[in-house]
Amino acid sequence: MEALRSTRGGEVHVIVGPMFAGKTTALLRRVQSESDNGRNVAIIKSDKDSRYGLDSIVTHDGAKLPCWALPDLSSFRQKIGKDAYNKIDVIGIDEAQFFEDLYDFCCNAADYDGKTVIVAGLDGDYLRRRFGSVLDIIPLADSVTKLTARCEICGKRALFTLRKTTETKTELIGGADVYMPVCRQHYVNGQVAIEAARTVLESKKVERDICVEAAP
Repeated sequence: MEALRSTRGGEVHVIVGPMFAGKTTALLRRVQSESDNGRNVAIIKSDKDSRYGLDSIVTHDGAKLPCWALPDLSSFRQKIGKDAYNKIDVIGIDEAQFFEDLYDFCCNAADYDGKTVIVAGLDGDYLRRRFGSVLDIIPLADSVTKLTARCEICGKRALFTLRKTTETKTELIGGADVYMPVCRQHYVNGQVAIEAARTVLESKKVERDICVEAAP
């Protein structure tokens, strides 16, 4: 049967943390180590993130490796070809929170295809709520690594990502111009400041709308 063709034992390793915690760096380091040990590797990222181009995974400090930029993980086997897929030993997935089919892909790749899957992504969004399916694959994982950054305000350990703008949609791709890593104290304080700014902006919008309606 196709589902039972692999006799190799697969693995799933998960790297999570806030933005600027070095998740992509850790992913590239592990994938490069696997390649140096003679294993065939491939890296996938979401095609939603085109900040550094679509043909490479790039860290904030400039390190990069070639990758496949895809809208979903289920299309990977078709894109690369069945024979090429069967030769791959290790699959790295960056910005995993953007892939809705992450759970199914990791199950199939590790359980049935014998692949080592290394996943890097945000475990929470800017509101500290679950982001995508990253947390769903924790029960599948052989290991989970939680990275932290350094708070941009006080320098303490940063666990959270603070959005600097008043934009409220969950998926807002950006770098240091939009986000910053913060500790718990400055996350809470920052959210209060941002909510206050949002209230002011909304009240001004209402005032402008009223003025427009009242104009002759």
